[in-house]
Amino acid sequence: MKLLSRTEELLLNSILRLEENAYAFMIREKLKEITGKTWAFGAIFISLDRLEKKRYVESFLGNETPERGGRRKRFYKVTSYGLKTLAEIRKIDQAMWKDLPVYLLEKE
Repeated sequence: MKLLSRTEELLLNSILRLEENAYAFMIREKLKEITGKTWAFGAIFISLDRLEKKRYVESFLGNETPERGGRRKRFYKVTSYGLKTLAEIRKIDQAMWKDLPVYLLEKE
């Protein structure tokens, strides 16, 4: 099994949450909502390209839109392989956090 980077995991989660609205701008907005940080489009596109090459996501072009000057949006969808990998990562995360003394988490 391959591990995901934290960025890859956050991107996959964002795409899943956005469902049919998973295109770069909305993914960036969802990442900001989840993490509280602004993400650079360059970092998002590089990571999305890497996820697609690894077969965790697939992309497709939507219809042309007048508000975009006739350009089409690229939409992303998590593949079944991506879902399986994300589920495995979740199990690992749960195992890592299980039985961790709460007082260790409260230290700053």
